[in-house]
Amino acid sequence: MDNLKALKAKLNDQGYKLTPQRQLIFDIFQTLATGKHLSAESLHMLLVERGEGMSLSTVYRNLKIMTKMGILREVELAQAQKHYELNTISTHHHHIVCVQCHQIIEFKNNSILQEGLKQVETNGLQLIDCQFTLHTICPEALEMGWPTTSSNWVCPRFTTVSKAKSLGNQQLKLEN
Repeated sequence: MDNLKALKAKLNDQGYKLTPQRQLIFDIFQTLATGKHLSAESLHMLLVERGEGMSLSTVYRNLKIMTKMGILREVELAQAQKHYELNTISTHHHHIVCVQCHQIIEFKNNSILQEGLKQVETNGLQLIDCQFTLHTICPEALEMGWPTTSSNWVCPRFTTVSKAKSLGNQQLKLEN
């Protein structure tokens, strides 16, 4: 799904229309940098910053429809809220997530998908999505003795991630 014409056709095939709200949401996901994920709230914040008058409930409703149709992909990362990304076969990937600072690292591994497809075929099922997420602890939290760190300790990466979120970014790359 990489253009507006295909989006409109897919929506029409399912009995939906290409509304201005869906087009705006699609446009935002089309222009996101590789590896970026947005929650409904961060998407809503981006829309507000652009001067769009879309309500949060409209954002949620359209994310649900676009995910159900396979236009967007819902990913559950370390945070309590769900995140979304454009669902494209060419960018099929998996995630490594720190449960302390919520840093996300994407990686590709076709053998995970291939093994899943074999199991699906063997059992006569139809694959809808393949998501593999490794939940980890970052080096900073481990150095502080996680999980026995003091209750008020906050990973320095978390404060960096929080600042990035306020700027509309949802992801940091691991720096070596």
